Amino acid sequence: MNAAIQELLDTALRLPDKDRADLAASLIESLDQPFDPDAQTAWAEEVRRRLADLDNGSVEAISWDEARQAIAGGC
Repeated sequence: MNAAIQELLDTALRLPDKDRADLAASLIESLDQPFDPDAQTAWAEEVRRRLADLDNGSVEAISWDEARQAIAGGC
């Protein structure tokens, strides 16, 4: 981190919590990519497909603990 960024960070960290949160949100928002309606549509379709799979029994839900163990185990 260069000196200018470190100085900016030090200044920002002295702000009240709400101001820091607002600043952080603004910085994150500045990094967001433009809204892609095609991606939104594709994700909505994927959610509907996954819910249908759960509803018709073709897949079985697992608990968060089981999912976390599977991820940690590299499954």
